[in-house]
Amino acid sequence: MADPSSYRPKPGEIPDSPGVYRFRDEHRRVIYVGKAKSLRQRLANYFQDLAGLHPRTRSMVTTAASVEWTVVSTEVEALQLEYSWIKEYDPRFNVKYRDDKSYPYLAVTMNEEFPRVQVMRGHKKKGVRYFGPYAHAWAIRDTVDLMLRVFPVRTCSAGVFKNAARTGRPCLLGYIDKCSAPCVDRVSAEDHRELAEEFCDFMAGRTGTYLRRLERRMTEAAEEMEYERAARLRDDIGALKKAMEKNAVVLADATDADLIAVAEDELEAAVQIFHVRGGRVRGQRGWVTDKVEEITTGALVEHALQQLYGEETGDAVPREVLVPALPDPVEPVQQWLTERRGSGVSLRIPQRGDKKSLMETVERNAQHALVLHKTKRASDLTTRSRALEEITDALELDSAPLRIECYDISHLQGDDVVASMVVFEDGLARKSEYRRFQIKGFAGQDDVRSMHEVITRRFRRYLAEKERTGEWTDGEAPGPGTPDGGLAEPPGNTLTEDDGRPRRFAYPPQLVVVDGGAPQVAAARRALDELGIDDIAVCGLAKRLEEVWVPGDDDPVVLPRSSEGLYLLQRVRDEAHRFAITYQRTKRAKRFRASPLDEVPGLGETRKQALLKHFGSLKKLRSATIDQICEVPGIGRKTAETIAGALARAAPAAPAVNTATGEIMDDTEEPGQAMGSPGEPVSTGAPDERRGQER
Repeated sequence: MADPSSYRPKPGEIPDSPGVYRFRDEHRRVIYVGKAKSLRQRLANYFQDLAGLHPRTRSMVTTAASVEWTVVSTEVEALQLEYSWIKEYDPRFNVKYRDDKSYPYLAVTMNEEFPRVQVMRGHKKKGVRYFGPYAHAWAIRDTVDLMLRVFPVRTCSAGVFKNAARTGRPCLLGYIDKCSAPCVDRVSAEDHRELAEEFCDFMAGRTGTYLRRLERRMTEAAEEMEYERAARLRDDIGALKKAMEKNAVVLADATDADLIAVAEDELEAAVQIFHVRGGRVRGQRGWVTDKVEEITTGALVEHALQQLYGEETGDAVPREVLVPALPDPVEPVQQWLTERRGSGVSLRIPQRGDKKSLMETVERNAQHALVLHKTKRASDLTTRSRALEEITDALELDSAPLRIECYDISHLQGDDVVASMVVFEDGLARKSEYRRFQIKGFAGQDDVRSMHEVITRRFRRYLAEKERTGEWTDGEAPGPGTPDGGLAEPPGNTLTEDDGRPRRFAYPPQLVVVDGGAPQVAAARRALDELGIDDIAVCGLAKRLEEVWVPGDDDPVVLPRSSEGLYLLQRVRDEAHRFAITYQRTKRAKRFRASPLDEVPGLGETRKQALLKHFGSLKKLRSATIDQICEVPGIGRKTAETIAGALARAAPAAPAVNTATGEIMDDTEEPGQAMGSPGEPVSTGAPDERRGQER
């Protein structure tokens, strides 16, 4: 690992002007390319104390062995040079969107004597007109099949074309009038090119003029009693309208725009683009990228614009580009787009109306693409195995953690405190074994105490069920936290599931993950030690820097950004957070909607909260006497009598039943629900931005 101070430029060497810089490793390979309005200020950020750098930036500067820069005149030139160098060097620490070869285009080879309509992928060629991209190649073929009835342009390969010219017989499409057969001189090269240009004009969105022309010709044929020609023109119009229906009208007819949306988490980002031409969605594409560097949404948008328009000119760059966040600064990027197009380009964030609505649709597609990417990545057996191996090595475990349990605490400023337990086995979620907890007492005011309580309660149950099934070995005894009667099974319950397996709380994990840093990890380890459990590993994953904390270590374990092990831990942590906050919101909504205290006239929200805080729960308040209720500040005897009467009239809630096992639970533990249940949001891996307000 290199020391950045060993290659730091001397004071005054770096110019205070726009430019592009390159970091190289010890083998002189370019590992990062960046641009700056002021090279001096930008590069100074890389040579500060390593502890103050983002982990990804720290990894880059310690991998590098030298830095060099090139001064340019304007920020626009810096943007162009940065794009050129990224394409040339393919630096490992730059944002790299996945290759778009999987996105097919409808292409018309106007650079040939007899233009050909075909499906094309990969880099664009000079002199070829492109339309799309399309999500699937079959969508292009369906569109072309409808269009060939009206525009019988050549679609055959060069070999088929030459063979038909040699034999003097056209291919099948020529016989069924879906090709004008220039190979056998049915039409001249000039007429065939004009046909191809009309095809391109129609695909480019200039549909109204051509349809009106066909309708006029159909009417003239009917008036001249040429009914067969009129019928053919009618069918041609129908075919063109059917092809147009494949592209939904979303904006005004004259609108040409590209809409770009980004969905991201700490490690990855998904970009979706909708291409709107003539008010219709003509194509869609998307990428998923690893966030190799610390980067903002605006910077992701800037990289996407470079990828989209770096090799485009003219009408390929639309008049309007709508984005979720603007690059900083935006002026050089907008000027660069204007130069690529040759006329003004509007780069902005949509605020209202149809464009805002369409942007929300693009954003939903981006979120779906990111979730789908994560799902596919997690479902791969080889990837999951590698992730478990990396976690085993990083935490120095004796064996792979085939069962991982993750815990998270959620509350709203100390109220409605709950916790979640999610289970992953073999790297996949076991949703039927999720559990949810209510926090007892006043532990909810402290996440560390709450974590200690939840871990204690979960593993007390584990020890209780282990003792009842007779799984203690010789010389082994319950720890000091042996459960008391508070966790006793209801009468009539057995210790096995319907399929003969032990109850799920009897399964110990190999690894406990907590959402948090060193304090939460220490609390979890202390709870296990108090119970006499020393064969279960504990770690924590802190959100801000994605650092892995283990008990007793002053420094975190920093897994590589590309580590599958880190990805798995992050997914487990995010699922626990999603599950906890969903439960917390549900409880809060039920409390405000269904409290019997709502029926007490004159009892405001402040006194309701005082009552619940004093007694701890509605159940304890219901069993309290009138004198005990009067002890609450602000509650007089008449109000206490009214409260007692309202609670007496309210029917008590039925006992909660674990739907997975059939057992009756205590009032602080609930079974989990599968991810994606009605009313629950799908996890996107997004970081918690409500810490301190809602967790």
